[in-house]
Amino acid sequence: MKKETNIVIVEDELHNQRLLGGMIAELRPQWKITAVVASIKEGVEYFSQSAPDLIFMDVQLQDGVCFSIFEKAEIESPVIFTTAYDNYAIQAFKLNSIDYLLKPIKETELENAILKFENRNYFSQKQHTVDYNEILNAIKTGETKYRKRFLVPAINGFYKLDVKDVAYFYSENKVTSAVTYEKKEHVLETTLEALEEELDPAGFFRANRSTIVHIDSIVKIENYFGGKLHVKLLPKLNTEIIVSRLKNMAFRNWVEK
Repeated sequence: MKKETNIVIVEDELHNQRLLGGMIAELRPQWKITAVVASIKEGVEYFSQSAPDLIFMDVQLQDGVCFSIFEKAEIESPVIFTTAYDNYAIQAFKLNSIDYLLKPIKETELENAILKFENRNYFSQKQHTVDYNEILNAIKTGETKYRKRFLVPAINGFYKLDVKDVAYFYSENKVTSAVTYEKKEHVLETTLEALEEELDPAGFFRANRSTIVHIDSIVKIENYFGGKLHVKLLPKLNTEIIVSRLKNMAFRNWVEK
């Protein structure tokens, strides 16, 4: 009989707890979430007595950085970090954990992280030594830089398009376009997947597979069937913008920030 997989989520924000828990339940319905820990204090108490098969751990908690837990409790369970930090910190996460997930978490990246866990036989082997100080130092010294402009192809060369002028990006028939607040449309030599990594998440959100919207382009959000959301933009897009049930909470939280 296959061993049941017990996991623990370490996350202090309720909407992120629910979002990650829901995604895990959809991808691995046979897994059991045995606990949700919201602080360093709770983490130390829990992990001093319990050893789950896998931990999903947010780096920044309400009472400090999560690595303090490892200083006070002996943790041998494998860890997948969730974090809003990127660039310089990424290499440290790659070297010192099973995987890392950048927020907002994408379902495909969560699936890949889970597969790494499943393929490395962690049920019978202890996790390698993790240098949490290296990760922490990388976070402290790293800087996040987001794209500020594009060079858009023109007949006689290129012209400059500033990101601050873009209301939303959309993809149709494998062609990515940017639409400005002045209702001008520009074809870009990139993909939505690449843009999602390059744009400031404070201003832009991947609403669905075909659209990335800027917060200032949203004029109305309506409830849609099945727990989804219907988003209306200005300038108007010819196709409906539907946010899935899975992204509902993350989207609303992003709008409120």
